[in-house]
Amino acid sequence: MIVVICGPPGAGKSTVTARVRDRLEARAVPVRSFHSDSFSSRTYEQLAERIRDAPETGVTLVDGTFYRRKWQRRFRAFADVRFVHVTASLETCLERNRSRSDPIEEQGVHVVYREFDAPDADREIDTDRCGPGEAAARIAAAIGDWLER
Repeated sequence: MIVVICGPPGAGKSTVTARVRDRLEARAVPVRSFHSDSFSSRTYEQLAERIRDAPETGVTLVDGTFYRRKWQRRFRAFADVRFVHVTASLETCLERNRSRSDPIEEQGVHVVYREFDAPDADREIDTDRCGPGEAAARIAAAIGDWLER
């Protein structure tokens, strides 16, 4: 199963993804994760190649903005894919971006937030309303349900 955790910069995707990975590993669920920031160019093409070439075991977590519909469609083409849309207010995203050790340009946060084409999400998590622990618990529970189907 592939779980794409997407949303604007500063929404909490990476923090939540790390906590979901920890929860799954604690339950002995095989898990791999890929982070879009690990790729400097052709980001979504490289993510797709890595996932396509990786062995299909357990859960693959993919963390990235996926703010364009074409990138979402590319991943929807894989078998057994779920999208989790992690969001927060623009003000929260900007504040979190400013507190990063390596923030992106603020204009970039504005552009992605404004142009974000929300996916047809299997789950939506608003990190203004719940903290990273609760968000991770909700996503891990959803993954458990999806794996049972």
